[in-house]
Amino acid sequence: MAGNTYKVVRRTPTVGEYMQLRAEAGLSPFSEEAATKGLAGTVFAVVLEHGDRVAGMGRLIGDGGCFFQIVDIAVTPSDQGQGLGKTIMGELMEFVTTRLPASAYVSLIADVPANKLYEKFGFVETAPRSLGMARRAR
Repeated sequence: MAGNTYKVVRRTPTVGEYMQLRAEAGLSPFSEEAATKGLAGTVFAVVLEHGDRVAGMGRLIGDGGCFFQIVDIAVTPSDQGQGLGKTIMGELMEFVTTRLPASAYVSLIADVPANKLYEKFGFVETAPRSLGMARRAR
């Protein structure tokens, strides 16, 4: 990770950090109310700090026993290309492999080309057996 100038902190991002990182990384926006509720459901999270600012994040959400999903992998554009996404995934996967039940089902929705990163951590496409499906509430 880029010369140890980044600090890995195992914590959930604040609502402000979350909304700012999602916007800067080009992820879809959520309202402050939705972000507040969503962050409360975090099982484990990591934030990358660079000086006095947050440069990246990733979260694991789930039901606590059977099903978990990796979400919100985000790195600010000015910090991309330095292996920070790999660092975030490494932290999340350490938690997955050491703290979750062996039978836990861990999934994610991969944007291309990030799927190549996730493959390095053992994630495989589920098609044709199953397909990821999604929709917005409204």
